[in-house]
Amino acid sequence: MNRRKPEIKAELIGFAQEAGFAKVGVCRPDAVPQMADRLAAFVDAGMHGQMGWMAERMAWRGDPTALWPAARSVIMLAEPYTPDHDPLAVLNRPDRAAISVYAQGRDYHDVVKKRLKHVGRWLVDQTGAEIKVFVDTAPVMEKPLAQAAGLGWQGKHTNLLGRDLGSWFFLGAIFTTLELEPDLPEQSRCGSCTACLDICPTDAFPAPYKLDARRCISYLTIEHKGPVDEDLRGLMGNRIYGCDDCLAVCPWNKFARTARDARYDARDDLLDPPLTELAALDDAGFRARFSGSPIKRIGRDRFVRNVAYAIGNSGDPALIGAVSPLVDDPDRAVADAARWAILRLKEESR
Repeated sequence: MNRRKPEIKAELIGFAQEAGFAKVGVCRPDAVPQMADRLAAFVDAGMHGQMGWMAERMAWRGDPTALWPAARSVIMLAEPYTPDHDPLAVLNRPDRAAISVYAQGRDYHDVVKKRLKHVGRWLVDQTGAEIKVFVDTAPVMEKPLAQAAGLGWQGKHTNLLGRDLGSWFFLGAIFTTLELEPDLPEQSRCGSCTACLDICPTDAFPAPYKLDARRCISYLTIEHKGPVDEDLRGLMGNRIYGCDDCLAVCPWNKFARTARDARYDARDDLLDPPLTELAALDDAGFRARFSGSPIKRIGRDRFVRNVAYAIGNSGDPALIGAVSPLVDDPDRAVADAARWAILRLKEESR
């Protein structure tokens, strides 16, 4: 095996690219020693909000060598989901719902993990090494590891972007007992640009390269349980699941790779659906509509809560009828959001 290490890595990259990944890089599990301290500071400051899982498994998340001590290499892979439409255009249509691009198609967890396993099996067959694959649901900090592996760098918005990838790509990780030659880490190339910071509707970035999740619309619409603070609701606009603003304005997107998997194409009913249609969803209707979508995991109540906020931000009193039935909703956060929306629309119509 030793004599073939360089060849194995080259063949691995070729196989992964043929399987659908746009870029592959390798780093050591201990390549980012400052990762644990950064995570601890983030959690200690409370910026993780209600994401208790960050604190619960912080030892593993901050130190890949603790997650799997036998691992000798981390293979990071990028898979594009670049949209073929302007993701910010829907923000000018307040009666429609803005859904984050990554959630407009098939659930990426299923697609990327299947592809990772395919590449992992090839590596096992070729080398006999052990592997573990991870896609976003395990205590792995993919973005710092991907930067260490040379795929890109964490921009001022803390998301990963690359010179030849842009902003729109998913990350997957293969931990392996095989020792592979690491790639050179990528350096930040944001320069003096602050486009991603300037566009944030809720000022969720207290400083470049720092995110306060408690103010991030992606966090508020997906992770946050219960009512959203009233001073933030009006800033959410019609964004009901995630937010793409900071990704969409990045100048590096001129180098974005085209998505190769049609399963990431936007579904017609998720591109810019009417808010009135979504407000009427009961639990069964929600589950049916979002089968196979990452949206399904937040549940009907949190989703409809977000829709009610969007209706309240629409400025259109004609939508009061769509949200009125929700004032008696069994979920307290939904009922609260509906009352807030009606009051806001009535005040604006005076």
